[in-house]
Amino acid sequence: MIDTKMLSSALQRVSTAATAASAELCAADGALGDGDLGITVSEGFAEAANAALPEDFGLALLEVAKAFQRVSSSSYGTLVATGFMAAAKATKGRTKIEPGEIPALVAAARDAMMARGKGALGDKTVLDSLDAIARATDGVTYDTMIDKAVEAARETVETFKTQPNKLGRARMFADRSVGLADPGQLALQRIVEGL
Repeated sequence: MIDTKMLSSALQRVSTAATAASAELCAADGALGDGDLGITVSEGFAEAANAALPEDFGLALLEVAKAFQRVSSSSYGTLVATGFMAAAKATKGRTKIEPGEIPALVAAARDAMMARGKGALGDKTVLDSLDAIARATDGVTYDTMIDKAVEAARETVETFKTQPNKLGRARMFADRSVGLADPGQLALQRIVEGL
């Protein structure tokens, strides 16, 4: 079972990884956008890692969403908060979740983010990574779940490098985006590696 203490520990690890990857993510984002993604991700997870989480798992995830919104008004920050809110709704009123619920929570986050950002699978965004992670972790044992998520995130980045971006600011540089990692996909790769 996963409780909010485990969630807090995971947020600490992700925050450390996000801080370490900040310059890399800003550079990747700068090639196709405004270059602030590393700041968004590192500040968002730092704020979330320092948040006081209640025992209720859903309310804890809601607190993570609020933490992200406090420090980031960017579209990526808003989408991350939206994803956490979707998972919060599904787990509210419980102090623990089963590891086997994680793929469905990732899928719920994907769907909420898709609706909020008007994105679709195949657009070369973080949505593709979330979809791959949800599928790769479904039905696997808890001790292999993180490895499967990391593998799915890495494969998604590599697969989509050969395609143009079709959404967000990067879509304006569609031809130039071929051969480059999508910054949002790369950010999620670094996040799950941090786990």
